[in-house]
Amino acid sequence: MTRYFSIIALSAITVLTSFSTLNKSYNKVDKVVIDAGHGGKDPGTHGDVSKEKDIALKIALKLGRTINEYLPDVEVIYTRDDDNFVELEGRAYIANKNGADLFISIHCNAVSNSSIYGTETYVMGLDKVEGNMRVAKKENSVILLEENYEDKYDGFDPNSPESMILLTLSQHAYQENSLRLAARIEKQFKERVGRKSRGVKMAPFWVLWRTSMPSVLVETGYLTNSKEELDLNDPLKQEYIASGIFRAFRDYKTAIDASN
Repeated sequence: MTRYFSIIALSAITVLTSFSTLNKSYNKVDKVVIDAGHGGKDPGTHGDVSKEKDIALKIALKLGRTINEYLPDVEVIYTRDDDNFVELEGRAYIANKNGADLFISIHCNAVSNSSIYGTETYVMGLDKVEGNMRVAKKENSVILLEENYEDKYDGFDPNSPESMILLTLSQHAYQENSLRLAARIEKQFKERVGRKSRGVKMAPFWVLWRTSMPSVLVETGYLTNSKEELDLNDPLKQEYIASGIFRAFRDYKTAIDASN
């Protein structure tokens, strides 16, 4: 057992040495990367009439346009702005390469129990809740669609508990600010947008771990709930969801900028 955890720890150190870039001070917010989950050959989850990739893209684009309109000093960068497949590694690379101050990933959720609905905003971390791990496994499994994923992700297996542990061994240097933004998003959903908030949660998402800035993953609702699927396909409701994320982003930016 001791030997097993020694191997895990050594592997974690190797991964962190290779990929961790903590060389930027995040005391301002003037560049944000908006990540529409899935895309192209990866549809994500689905409901009766819609696919996650399509809804995520629509909300992401609406969010970006709102930021451009009301906060023109903020540079908006998309990981994708059409129905294109972007690897998980590529999404983090876009954010890191551009020196983004914030990373917001937009998704929809699914579960076998169709009565479950509501929003959830995730930050990188480990929470001993089966549902959180299920969501992380679903989102991380996109890796399996990529060519040579075993080499590219250093043997990471989204179906392996050991691989999940590896991700959580790193201390996410931006967790505090990620939690601040996540809390603001869920507050907006609950108090202004009229969504059922299922709260802020932690789970080991590869894309959040690899981004070298405060990062959140927003599950905007459950496509497996018939009413919520209708809401998520309604252009007006999409605007409301995007505006809720925008207001949270605006308030977060104001607080960070004021701390200088």
